[in-house]
Amino acid sequence: MRLQPLRLQIAWVCFWLGCGMGGDGRSLRVALIAGEPSGDVLGAGLMRALYEQTGGRVTFTGIGGEQMAEEGLQSLFPISELAVMGLVEVLPRARALLRRIEQTAQFLLNDPPDVVVTIDSPGFTRRLAQKLMVRSFPLVHYVAPTVWAWRPGRARRLARLYDHLLAVLPFEPPYFEVVGLPTTFVGHPAVETLRTAREREAVAAAHGRDFRRRHGLAADARLLVVMPGSRRGEVARLLPVFRDVLSRLKAEGLQFQVLLPTVGTVAPMVREAALSLPYPAIVLDRADERYAAMLTAEVALAASGTATLELGLAGTPTVLAYKVNPLTAAIVRRLIRIPYAGLVNILQKKLVMPEFLQQDCRAELIAPALKTLLSDPAARQQQIESCAAVASQLGADDVLSPSHRAAGAVLAVAARRLHPPA
Repeated sequence: MRLQPLRLQIAWVCFWLGCGMGGDGRSLRVALIAGEPSGDVLGAGLMRALYEQTGGRVTFTGIGGEQMAEEGLQSLFPISELAVMGLVEVLPRARALLRRIEQTAQFLLNDPPDVVVTIDSPGFTRRLAQKLMVRSFPLVHYVAPTVWAWRPGRARRLARLYDHLLAVLPFEPPYFEVVGLPTTFVGHPAVETLRTAREREAVAAAHGRDFRRRHGLAADARLLVVMPGSRRGEVARLLPVFRDVLSRLKAEGLQFQVLLPTVGTVAPMVREAALSLPYPAIVLDRADERYAAMLTAEVALAASGTATLELGLAGTPTVLAYKVNPLTAAIVRRLIRIPYAGLVNILQKKLVMPEFLQQDCRAELIAPALKTLLSDPAARQQQIESCAAVASQLGADDVLSPSHRAAGAVLAVAARRLHPPA
């Protein structure tokens, strides 16, 4: 169910007047728990929106990364300790992760905030929510688990743990509302980040300071974005394959400049790998530069995940690839219920972006698909048009940003806790 603008305005007014904060004018205390870079982006956007909507009368605590730190969060511990992907890959770090879950739960129970928002990272956040069953504060989860893809029973289990859910895909709320979990579709954060980046680049270009000039790139240089993931395991598995893809393209005479947008948790790995690529490469670890690269590049090769959706919304034709530990893949293959991995393909219900997964994640298969996008303007345009339809599905046409809709929902939940109906 979408949170309507009028309800948002009522929540904002209540907090501006102080009625949502117990009437004593104190700041709302919000705990945010993010476990990986994509959650850090969501958390930072939510922090900015909450600050605006409460007139600055909000304080934050919890776990986050670089972007949330820029908004004023002091993280309990580094977010990099939680960024683990895969059923098998998590096993060597299970004991350390369990200790962090216990530490976080005790922190929240010993000094209860007004509301807690856990962000994505289902392995960590679900176990944390279980530790918080006896609590005095409402618990909100941001980013619905993909019950429509696999393990639908998770929806009922989530309903027992949380008070409210924030969904980023338009078809998700019914899966959770039917089992009694109030759910708000807020829109996908990629819509917001790309809109901001596009506006920033337009201003920069107007003043003659566009992306190419910033990096000393010729106006006619062909640019290829390569994004091997945001977790160490992803980068370790995918970068060798991507390097082989580039070598094959170079052997066929294709010339371009490689852009490597990345995040702080894996930036050192990516920088080191960039030195051995067959093309000159520029590593970009600032968020604004990452999005500028997406908006400027001609074509992209990326790990399946949020990045491929961001590239689609940026209008950058993309080939996606992914692989995990073979045992993890074997388990997931038995559980998965959808034909595609990429969000653009899932939303369009067709193969918009070519996918090369697991045993197909091989350079000899990926390189021809990438070459087609590089050499065929019609193929690029077809993908761009399909991605434009996805932007509309995800709330790109709405006046309110996803972060502001999410903030409005969090404020409404907090208001009900502080002033329950008679």
